[in-house]
Amino acid sequence: MTERALRLGTRRSKLAMAQSGQVAETVSQLTGRPVELVEITTYGDTSREQLAQIGGTGVFVTALRDALLAGEVDFAVHSLKDLPTTQPDDLVLAAVPLREDPRDVLIARDGMTFPELPSGARVGTGSPRRMAQLNAYARSHGLAIETVPIRGNIDTRIGFVHKGELDAVVLAAAGLHRVGRIDEVTDFLSVDTVLPAPGQGALAIECAASNASLTAALAELDDPYTRAAVTAERSLLAALEAGCSAPVGALADLLADGQIVKEMRLRGVVGATDGSTLVQLSTTGPVPETHDQAMALGRELAAEMLAKGAAGLMGERAL
Repeated sequence: MTERALRLGTRRSKLAMAQSGQVAETVSQLTGRPVELVEITTYGDTSREQLAQIGGTGVFVTALRDALLAGEVDFAVHSLKDLPTTQPDDLVLAAVPLREDPRDVLIARDGMTFPELPSGARVGTGSPRRMAQLNAYARSHGLAIETVPIRGNIDTRIGFVHKGELDAVVLAAAGLHRVGRIDEVTDFLSVDTVLPAPGQGALAIECAASNASLTAALAELDDPYTRAAVTAERSLLAALEAGCSAPVGALADLLADGQIVKEMRLRGVVGATDGSTLVQLSTTGPVPETHDQAMALGRELAAEMLAKGAAGLMGERAL
């Protein structure tokens, strides 16, 4: 008797379907069981409001988690940056696979890079984090840009440039890689210019805590370095009391001496969306070997950032 297919809950967007499809193939090879995608519509997919207004945190995740808890799906794949920083007791983050490129990228008309944008260029992004850093970079380099809030999937956003409504849009490299459109990028933004969202480029594979055998099977997909990095980044975000719509960027990367990984560096930034003020700090320590050590790295940097005035830049603090 063949075992029933595992049901993988996913959002319906082209990007979500692409990344869930890739995970489904891997899980099927690992377990020898077929995996079927179960499409779930989330509030974030149907609401036309700006993400910053509908609360940001969890709007793409709640419906998937509800389906998991109700037993309608066996596991779910999320973009890790969409996950709220508190993990529900009855669900387990079974795997954080190897991270894709965490950088933000520019898709501009006429193949332009960011420094080549004309004065007054209209740059589309729905992210306060990107706005703060793009505007700060522009200010410090004598560029005049206008950041324009946009929403929509990858096609919609790139369409604003093709139709001439915007000079450029900023997107995550990882999503463009996953849907096969990375060749449309006109500039990869250095993390020294724009720090990505905490967890950007990483996926989260979640299942019910009660399903021990599936949890163990999915754990094979886990990349310990990626997990340590995103845990530190998300700990920073949580300690700043910020949801995923807050203007916080964070990136943990490994510092290697030749082939030997020596340390982990965590960088964080929070800024006013007009770019007038940025609090940007970093800390370096031993590579975390436990969840608690990774959490501590994030909390320590957050405390330093708060001491430097980060709290005043967070906008409305979520209750």
